[in-house]
Amino acid sequence: MQKISERLFIPVLLVSVLIVCSCSEKAAETQNTADPVKVVFVTGDEEYRSEESMPMLANLLQKSLDAEVSICYSLDSSGYVDPNNTKSISGLEALEDADLMVIFTRFRAIPDDQLKRITDYVESGRPVVGFRTSTHAFRYEDDTTKNYYNEEWPIKVFGQKWITHHGHFDDGHGKLTKVEIIEGQSEHPILNGVTDFEAYSWLYHVDGGSHNLYGDSDPLLRGTSLRSNHQDAGRLDQYPLTNPVAWTKTYQGSGGTGRVFFTTLGHPFDFKETPMRKLALNGIFWALDKEAEIPETGLDADFGDYTYDPNNSGFGEKFKKGLKPVLMN
Repeated sequence: MQKISERLFIPVLLVSVLIVCSCSEKAAETQNTADPVKVVFVTGDEEYRSEESMPMLANLLQKSLDAEVSICYSLDSSGYVDPNNTKSISGLEALEDADLMVIFTRFRAIPDDQLKRITDYVESGRPVVGFRTSTHAFRYEDDTTKNYYNEEWPIKVFGQKWITHHGHFDDGHGKLTKVEIIEGQSEHPILNGVTDFEAYSWLYHVDGGSHNLYGDSDPLLRGTSLRSNHQDAGRLDQYPLTNPVAWTKTYQGSGGTGRVFFTTLGHPFDFKETPMRKLALNGIFWALDKEAEIPETGLDADFGDYTYDPNNSGFGEKFKKGLKPVLMN
């Protein structure tokens, strides 16, 4: 099977936030085990360079898993990657027979047919992995009939919606969150080979004060803000300095119950940290009910010959221009 190009910062033909949902038992029973696993990465955020981090992650995944990989992007009218196009994600038809969806989107207002492909996938009980801004994957401001997807949908699927964070503070020029394994969780297979580290992501608030993670969310990692505007403003009673940054949960869809792995980490520079890459790869395997295949040291997260040199996060025109999707098998 053809591997992803080592220059995969050039996007993929199929256009696609950490969350994972796993296949229902029925889906697992009907899957032909002789076929490669089909993984679809859905990107589309204008801040965190998911168009660069997700192809890198897909490249690493193919070293450990016989997988057919597709990546979906937001494109401009000429077919180049345009994260600022919040109205469309190309290639979502790949989700129809996918075994896993990995999603990293932010405030998308995609057409009904595209939205349906994503929500139908989740309802089927198949697995999903989500990153950071997928807590606010959609934002439909002009259609009140879709308020459910702005607020309730991410809570039920991923465990929380967008609430607030502790502040940017020189984005990309320093680490803002101390990430640690939660007591009693060190034996979880998703944490194999994952050590404490510091992340460039500023801490998202998801639990504490008047907010709680939803359903059976089970935190694995906690983050402590190293600098906080909420601390400066005396709001730590509502927005504490320490919050979960990675957890597992389940989602009860109409077609079955799916596992979910989510992480609020995902700054493009976070993925330069080996523990972050192991966390993401292990989470994918766990979502696919393949935790028994995760080595004690975690999955292979070495870049090898792959060059990962992402642009910093930020809005506007800070993404790499002229990135053209390429075919992935």
